[in-house]
Amino acid sequence: MNLHDWIDELADALDLDDAEIDEGLVLDLARVVAHSVERPAAPVTAYLLGLAAGSQGADPAGVEALAARAQLLAENWERPAGAKDPDDVDDPVPDDSAVDHVGETFEV
Repeated sequence: MNLHDWIDELADALDLDDAEIDEGLVLDLARVVAHSVERPAAPVTAYLLGLAAGSQGADPAGVEALAARAQLLAENWERPAGAKDPDDVDDPVPDDSAVDHVGETFEV
């Protein structure tokens, strides 16, 4: 299954007739928000974009304009002093000491 299949199936499940989505626009906005604000803000922003577009009856150009406003806000977002950089995450490193890495090559 790919993203387009998921969108079609989800639109059907949510009873959205003729749902047109510019997934590139939404994904770009989510990426900017995740990096400029914080990761959990990305899906919330996408939801609010959809809510605003729906409540305003926005056409594709209107959705683009709303997304541009949200992206501009995210790009200019000032994190509070001492806030962690969302790109600087200390993810746990899995223990693979039992894995045999003999013969593996790594690209740099």
